[in-house]
Amino acid sequence: MSELREKHPEVGTCVELFAGGGGLAMGVHNAGFRPLLVNEYAKRAVETLQTNCTPEGEKWPVKPGDVRDLVNEFKALDGKVDILAGGPPCQPFSLGGVAKGMEDERNMFPEMFRAIREMRPKAVICENVRGLLRPSFEPYFEYILNELRLPFEKRKKDATWEDHNDVLKKKIANDDVPASERYFVKHIPVNAANYGVPQIRQRVIIVAFRADLGIDEETWETFEPKQTHSDEALIHSMREGGEYWGPERHHYVDPEAKARTIANLPELDYDNPKTKKMLELQPWRTLRDAIQGIDEFEGCPLPFVEVDDVENKRQVGDISDHFGWPGARVYTGHTPNLLDRPAKTVKAGVHGVPGGESVMQMDDPTFNGTGYRYMTVRETARVMTFPDEWELAGPRGEKMRQLGNAVPVRLGTTFANAVGDALRSVGALKQTGGKQ
Repeated sequence: MSELREKHPEVGTCVELFAGGGGLAMGVHNAGFRPLLVNEYAKRAVETLQTNCTPEGEKWPVKPGDVRDLVNEFKALDGKVDILAGGPPCQPFSLGGVAKGMEDERNMFPEMFRAIREMRPKAVICENVRGLLRPSFEPYFEYILNELRLPFEKRKKDATWEDHNDVLKKKIANDDVPASERYFVKHIPVNAANYGVPQIRQRVIIVAFRADLGIDEETWETFEPKQTHSDEALIHSMREGGEYWGPERHHYVDPEAKARTIANLPELDYDNPKTKKMLELQPWRTLRDAIQGIDEFEGCPLPFVEVDDVENKRQVGDISDHFGWPGARVYTGHTPNLLDRPAKTVKAGVHGVPGGESVMQMDDPTFNGTGYRYMTVRETARVMTFPDEWELAGPRGEKMRQLGNAVPVRLGTTFANAVGDALRSVGALKQTGGKQ
């Protein structure tokens, strides 16, 4: 049974804000945390959450609407939440957006901090775009981290964020705030491919633990997820090792396509200590891996999409959302996904999916006269590590938007497991069973 479909022992509770299509919510649930409330604003994403069930067959406790309208709901959960998770809308800080940052009305970090004040969770997991680490946003990112360290120190109505940050920095330096109102905070830049996700996805994960629990830098260092997969190991498995092309990974690959892939691989410096270390890890997972079925999709390859399926937008096989879509092409700045590399970052896009992120290059250069086709929604869901039974609501564009806004389920599970382990190490969670 897939790791993402297994029923895990319940160890605690969680709340998910800005849930989108459900990737992070599913990841935290996979780590054993029962959802008490799941909030999302976008109509189609709400429909997706309402359509699907947890692995136990229970409906997700969806509370649709603007997070700013959730007041009594948060206060009612005071002291009952182990993990608060969410990815506040990232467009204000995204390289693909207009990058207004803190001035953008879509900046929902203040609502995340309000939720912390009103629910007092033991831990927080927050995912966002790597754009938060850009030099132009560095001062504001420091402010975000300081607000998370002291969420109960509310910003005065007429104060600028710079003024408030000065107040926070002084209080942090003086260490005069009770531990029950402080959080230990750590941010981790990640590439999802380094954790077994078949996609290059650069993000930043912020984790926080209530200071009275006793989790500090040393504790978190013990449990912080370490890189498990590497590009060097993938290259080696394609060329020198050859395991990538074996029947246990791929039953058949066109010899000419295989030769082209190998010819374009960079050379590895086997004498380099870093290379040697990376070769000890598992190979990066590729788009071909996701389509043909390895890891959580083991033994379940997606049916081949023929030219007629593309032209007629035809569903292929029994797994939902695996249907062709016509019109794929490439041009300067609009390059395709390669089957034997991790997929490009799945993006939501203000005006659809940009940059060729949903176009793939086929083994057959004559396929449909171009050698390209669009990835199906299900193929895209697989590179986001959503299980095949997860149904997405809305037309194709809305489904792709939900996936682009989501957290890969595998990445969410990895960090939720680590946070859970850290909480258990200080006795803040039971080993199995219900919440302590």
